Amino acid sequence: MTDSILGDLLNRSQAKILLLVFDGLGGLPRPGTGKTELETARSPHLDRWAAEGATGLVDPVGPGITPGSGPAHLALFGYDPIGENVGRGVLSALGAGLEMTKRDVAARINFATRGADGNLIDRRAGRIPSDEGRRVAGLLADGVRIDGVEITVRAEKEHRAVVVFRGDGLGGDVTDTDPQATGVPARAAEAHVDSPAARRTADVANDFIRQAREILGGEDRANEVLLRGFAGWNPPPSFREKFGLRAAAIAMYPMYRGLASLVGMDVLPEMPSIEAEFEALPKALAEHDFVYLHIKQTDSAGEDGDFDRKVSVIEKVDALLDTVDRAAPDVVMVTGDHSTPSLMKTHSWHPVPLLMRGGHTYVDDTREFGETACRRGALGRFPSRHLMAQALASAGRLDKFGA
Repeated sequence: MTDSILGDLLNRSQAKILLLVFDGLGGLPRPGTGKTELETARSPHLDRWAAEGATGLVDPVGPGITPGSGPAHLALFGYDPIGENVGRGVLSALGAGLEMTKRDVAARINFATRGADGNLIDRRAGRIPSDEGRRVAGLLADGVRIDGVEITVRAEKEHRAVVVFRGDGLGGDVTDTDPQATGVPARAAEAHVDSPAARRTADVANDFIRQAREILGGEDRANEVLLRGFAGWNPPPSFREKFGLRAAAIAMYPMYRGLASLVGMDVLPEMPSIEAEFEALPKALAEHDFVYLHIKQTDSAGEDGDFDRKVSVIEKVDALLDTVDRAAPDVVMVTGDHSTPSLMKTHSWHPVPLLMRGGHTYVDDTREFGETACRRGALGRFPSRHLMAQALASAGRLDKFGA
């Protein structure tokens, strides 16, 4: 309900806001220590920020709901993760620099490894390097042909790519072909609703998969394609329209750049490293009201089940946070889009730690940033989509409601 009144309360404050997102930040305690990855990490800067501000927990979609990265990020950006959700294919297409039209349906590609028995051996093709991903994506772009449909295949990063089908009578209501498991075959694409557009798109997708298997049959690792997040083009209102903020995005991975582009943020050039992301921060803050900085490597480590590597990424970022102090944003938020516990090797429904500092943020008695401390924090537990209202209020960017 508060979403409907925010636009009327926005003012011309010059306060700057930073949203630092550790992808998949939340975790579960390691047996033997009882501490999560975040609690295990040596993070003096984050702990100091917690002591200078307040902590809490956020639910990306709702209690018990495991989110994908798309809806989880849209919630962080203040959008309804259900009503305004956008399929992953669109986000991948935008992140890869493709423009979409109403005649398009996009799907995210995971290159995968398929065994001689037809079952999946590795859903990520051993996380092939990006140059290999570009090569095999090029093979599909040059080789797949379907009557009446224009096909664009573009590599993203490592084992990830995107395909855009352009033609008349297509629709995004198609099921994923990724079974989310190994030792089983990939699924066929099927119409999610009984409509001619969905049925036609499912047929097109299955023809694409068939041809891809023929073209990639001689590859050692990337010999299968898994299609996820089919979606057509229906963008939500822009970030500036909703919140009156000139926003910038700093992200290494294409899909998150696509998310930022979808909501109208200025997307900075792709960064080669975490260090480069933080080097770009001061200028981005000087030129914008809001900056979103995304750290992907925590999620990758969690999905690989590598507890220690996830800890090391958190520690690496913490060592770079002097840059944030020097850039001096008025309000800083630190959280994750969702939890990716290393013990589960996948996204989960667990609430995500949140830290907010600066402006008119309440200062509570937490002294460290971790799941246990955040459960006691003054911010409490609330849906991620309300985080932007909290940030705007703390930055003095919202006027009083009512007389």
